[in-house]
Amino acid sequence: MKILGIDPGLRVTGFGVIRKEGQRLSYIASGTIQVPDGDLPSRLKVILEGVGQVVSNYQPDCAAIEIVFSNVNPQSTLLLGQARGAAICGLVSAQLSVAEYTALQVKKAVVGQGKAQKSQVQAMVQRLLKLEGLPGTDAADALGVAICHAHSGAGLATLAGLAPELAKKGLRVRGGRLIG
Repeated sequence: MKILGIDPGLRVTGFGVIRKEGQRLSYIASGTIQVPDGDLPSRLKVILEGVGQVVSNYQPDCAAIEIVFSNVNPQSTLLLGQARGAAICGLVSAQLSVAEYTALQVKKAVVGQGKAQKSQVQAMVQRLLKLEGLPGTDAADALGVAICHAHSGAGLATLAGLAPELAKKGLRVRGGRLIG
């Protein structure tokens, strides 16, 4: 399965594509969509078309994107949310399912702790995907989103496969959680 991870940004949107075979992850590609200065609609169009081009080039099976939380500046948060929306539109226009993860979830999946620094995410992405050098921060974040999706998907698939056994014990999987 090929997974596309997206780290949305109004100036730079990172992308990362990985392959998941069983428990093994391998690197396919990563990079950034550079968004030039200009009016907001033009910038959002660059993101939409850039994501579409990445999808066309790498043909992923699914996608994952980072969820935006509020920053100190509410205006920046709103603008970043619009960049994220343009990226999501590019993904769903290509008929991809889109999972969403918080930065905390991504850092926890990649580094093991939710308060990890960007440099720690870069180093772990390099190590997990056996890259020769450190990826750029935006590409590393996007690869981290893809890795997070690969790990969470594996866990849910495992739980789903155990559904009959869990049901006998009075447990079930609902909304991605095990409940009794």
